[in-house]
Formats: sequence, structure tokens, C-alpha cells
Amino acid sequence: MYYGSGNYEAFAHPKKPDGVEQKSAYLIGSGLAALAAACFLVRDGQMDGSRIHILEKDAVPGGACDGAYIPEVGYVVRGGREMDNHFECMWDLFRSIPSIETQGVSVLDEYYWLNKADPNFSLCRATEKCGQDAHTDKKFGLSDKACAQLMKLYLTADEQLYNKKITDVFDEEVLSSNFWLYWRTMFAFENWHSALEMKLYMQRFVHHIGGLPDFTALRFTKYNQYESMILPMVQYLEKAGVQFHYGIKVENVLFDCTDGKKIATGIEVIRDGQKETLGMTEDDLVFITNGGCVENSAMGSQTTPAPFQTELRAGGGWDLWRKIAAQDTAFGHPDKFCYDAEKTNWMSATVTTLDKKVIPYITKICHRDPFSGGVVTGGIVTCRDSAWLLSWTINRQPQFREQPEGQCLVWVYGLFTDKPGNFVRKPMRECTGIEICEEWLYHLGVPTDEIEDLARYSCNTVPVMMPYVTAFFMPREAGDRPDVVPKGAVNFAFLGQFAETKRDTIFTTEYSIRTGMEAVYTLLNVDRAVPEVWGSTYDVRDLLNATIALRDGRPLTEDMPFLPDKAFGAVLRRIRGTDIEKLLVRYHVIAPIPKSEQPPETNRQRRQKNRRKAAGIAAAAGIAAGTAAVIRHKKK
Repeated sequence: MYYGSGNYEAFAHPKKPDGVEQKSAYLIGSGLAALAAACFLVRDGQMDGSRIHILEKDAVPGGACDGAYIPEVGYVVRGGREMDNHFECMWDLFRSIPSIETQGVSVLDEYYWLNKADPNFSLCRATEKCGQDAHTDKKFGLSDKACAQLMKLYLTADEQLYNKKITDVFDEEVLSSNFWLYWRTMFAFENWHSALEMKLYMQRFVHHIGGLPDFTALRFTKYNQYESMILPMVQYLEKAGVQFHYGIKVENVLFDCTDGKKIATGIEVIRDGQKETLGMTEDDLVFITNGGCVENSAMGSQTTPAPFQTELRAGGGWDLWRKIAAQDTAFGHPDKFCYDAEKTNWMSATVTTLDKKVIPYITKICHRDPFSGGVVTGGIVTCRDSAWLLSWTINRQPQFREQPEGQCLVWVYGLFTDKPGNFVRKPMRECTGIEICEEWLYHLGVPTDEIEDLARYSCNTVPVMMPYVTAFFMPREAGDRPDVVPKGAVNFAFLGQFAETKRDTIFTTEYSIRTGMEAVYTLLNVDRAVPEVWGSTYDVRDLLNATIALRDGRPLTEDMPFLPDKAFGAVLRRIRGTDIEKLLVRYHVIAPIPKSEQPPETNRQRRQKNRRKAAGIAAAAGIAAGTAAVIRHKKK
């Protein structure tokens, strides 16, 4: 497996891998990573679909990319997906997945047209004091000291950040800023999460720093991620003959790790209540989704809280990974991530409005009609003074194809589930759907004497507790996550958010799809490049853009604490008239250098200038004399 960039490799179709006709594949789990791997097996590995088996313990595919209407409960979506135009592996895949809505086009085409015609941006990023605009006004609010902390982290070697927390590298200069409000609520970072992961995120998305305050950096699917992403992939795979096996719980994968090789030899499963072992040969490829961010998630209802279940049970992704890791040190350290659910949980709630009574309060904040069919909030709206650090978003409506007309789906989430609310004086994790809705309505600015009635009769709210949803953000070091294909592995690979690949960042759809692509390309030796992670961190233009964006648009010439004025002025004079000056001016790093700031002309410069002038006059005279001679010759 190798990386590449540009359209030479991107448009190529690989030859059929040697020996693929004799191989079979077994994928544990049917989340986005596993489905992507299956798609790459079919498309680029050119494996017969009937030889591909997806083992899923639940009754439906999709993993964390869910979305459903549950009778007697209501609509529920555990989380949302924010996409980037430079998710290279994702768009490489979806260009080949047919749309299930528009005949003859791909999911990528459909997505591209939608976001071109209806680009995403927010008109209110944060509120305070019961629905009033917090007036963050697209500003990061970072001091020079805070900018220096961000720059230092950006340039720190990974090894120096192993097992460090964000609070080890940032102080209140960063943590009290608008920047941190935007960042932590958009990506669900907590102060005690990994400084290494923070750095990787900054490098990965440096080209979008300027788009964070108003979400112009983001793109979204038309419907919930299950209907817009998972269903098209499932239909593509089913058409190819891929075998889906639901209700099969994988308890362990057995390995032979001797003689410098690692071979998966068996998969222990429970099928129909009976234990059995599926024997594997070197021609049987095993793709393992280890860990799981939505494992142990539990749903409540309008009248019941979502239980907080922290005990990891047999047959789940964490238990499976623990059993696998016990067999070889190369298989990672799961307990580095799942040892304390208090540090890895947050809650979401899906609110369905049942009439128009709440809509005016929404419209007042987002300045858009939720029923227009277009962008509504343009991303999350954070209630800055919320004790739960509550955020909410409304994507394009309807969010489900079968959603009744006049109903609006709102996704709400809170990072601090153990704190009493501002209106409902209980921790979020102890609240029913009605109570969570009440807290949200309070932060919308609904009069307090109307809140209870609207939450009970005008909305239906389904809460979900996810104890390990940010487990992958826990401080870590090299080796804590297994490589996608560990050294010496013959017939197996790891997939998803707890597998290790270069430069990309977890908690993204791209990461899941990338691990699936790298796993298939490695095990089948597919002769086509995997698209490398977008190289914005090496692009001076993106770095300059991000630098000035973090300074809220202030050029360095306005305030440069790093160099004395005299020294900085000398630097500016040095670059005057060069392409460097043009570049820095174009990206607003410096203001145009006035001619008045040119240094006085020295005697040497004056002599050189006079010599050039004299040479120019002599050359002009020579040309004139030559021309006159030619004219005289022609007259003769």
C-alpha cells in the first residue's frame, strides 16, 4: 500500500489483484469503516461479493451512523456528521456508490450539487441569557499569548505530547476564548482530552480555521447519515452479492503469532444462542472493528431518562479488543481509552416539534425558516452560559424521507452531563426527554411559564446517553492503537476510530473510510495509491490564512510583539518589491509597504543606479545609430 495525490492516480482503475479469486473476507461489524472496506473489496479488490461476509450483532447496519423512527418512542439520531471537501478517501469511495434518490448519478454528485446550490454557513454561532445573540461575531478572541500557545502546540513533535492533556499545553488564555468555545463544542473536546489529538486536529484542518466561527468550512448530507450514506452503501453491496449476517455476536478472534508472522486462525461467534468457531486460513481476510464509540449507548424517552451504563459486556467491541490485545502487544491497549466513562461521555437528544409553537423562537435565533428545505442553523448553536454546555442544530428539513410535513427535527447535545441545569436543576443524565427539552427551551428564550407545556405537548424528545463516545480522545501514546495492518500480519487488519493510520484524525467519517481503504489495499496488494491526507499543513498559503484568522484579521504589521520595531522594519524593507511581499499582502499578513518606508539611498546604491542609467543611455544610443545606418543603406 502506498500514498499518492493528484488525478493521475485518482482516476486510474487498478488491475485485478493476484489470487483474489481464492480469497474470502470476513468483516466484524457493519459500521462505516467495515462497509467502506467491503465496498473497496468489491470495486478495487474485484472480489466476488458472495465471498464477502459482514458479521453484525445488531439487526441493522451502520454502527454509529444511525437514524431511525422507533414506534412508541419517536425519531432518534445519536450523532451528526460534519464533512469536509478534502475527505479524499470518502469522496473517492462515494463517486462509485449510486444514489438511491437520483437515477444515474453517484452519492458524491448528489452531495456536491446540494452543497454548491445551498452552501452552509451560520448566522448565529452562540447565544446567552435565554436566546440572546452572544455576539461572538466570528471572532476568536485570542490574545498574543494564546496565539503563541497554539503555535507552540502546532509545532511540537508528537512524541513530546504522548499522554499529555490539553490543560498541560493551554492555560486560561486559550481556554477562556471564543476559539475554545468554537473548538470544544464543534469537535467535543474536553479540557482533559489528548493534547496530541488536539495538535493533529489543528494540522489536519488548518485550511478551515477561518471557517470555524461561522461553519463555512462544513458540508452536510441531505438527510440523516443513515439514509444519506449507509443505505446507498448497503444497496451497492447487496447488489454485488455481499453476504450480511445479522444477529451474530463476535466474541474473539484467534491468532497464531509465531515465526515472525501473525495469522488470524479463527473467529469465535455466538449464533442463535450457540457458540461456534469459524476457521480461517491465510486466504480468509479478517477485518476487525475494535472498540466502539457508541458501545453501551442507551436510549430514554419522553418520560424516562437514558440509563448511564458503564459496564462493558461480553460480545461488544471493547470486550473483543481486550481479548485480541491479550494475544499480542502489537494489538494495542484498549484500557487506555475505556477506563473512565466519566471522562468520555456526553448525551444527545432528538427533539421533534409537533406543531408550530416553538418555531418562532428557533427562527429568531437562526434567522432562517426551518421549513425552507435549505440550510437552517448552519451547524450547532452553543448556549454559552449553559451549565450543561448545551448545543443544538437543525439540518435541512425533512431529515427523514418519511418525516411528516410540519415536523422539525432538532439535534441537541450536552458535554457536561453531571452538572445541574440552569432551568431543570438536575444533571442532564438524570433527565427525561421532557426535562431536557425544557432546558433547551429555556435557553431558546421561551417564557418560563410556557416551557413545561411546550416541552410536554408541542415536542417529543428522545435522549441518548453515550458513555464512551469520546474515548478515542483520551491521552495516549504510540502503540496504544494497533496499526491498520500490524507488522507481520498476513490476513487481518483493524478498522475504524481505534486503528492507527498516519496524519489523519479520528471522530471523522474520513478516518473510518481511510482505514477501510488502507486495509483492503494492503491485504490484497491493490496497485493503486490511497489518497494521502490533504497537505494543507504543508501549504504556506493555508498557514498564512490561519495565522491571520486566529488574530481576528489583524495583520502582523498592526502588532508584532515577536520582533523589535526596528528589526521588523528591516525585514519588511528587505522583502519590498519581491514575490514574498506580494504573498504576504495578498493573505493580509502585512499591509502594503509604503514607499516612504524605503531606507535612504546609500552612495554605493547611487553609483550603481547611475551606472545602470548610463548603460541604458549608451544602449539606446547604439540602437538609434544602428537604425540610422540601416535607413541610409536602403536609400542608396
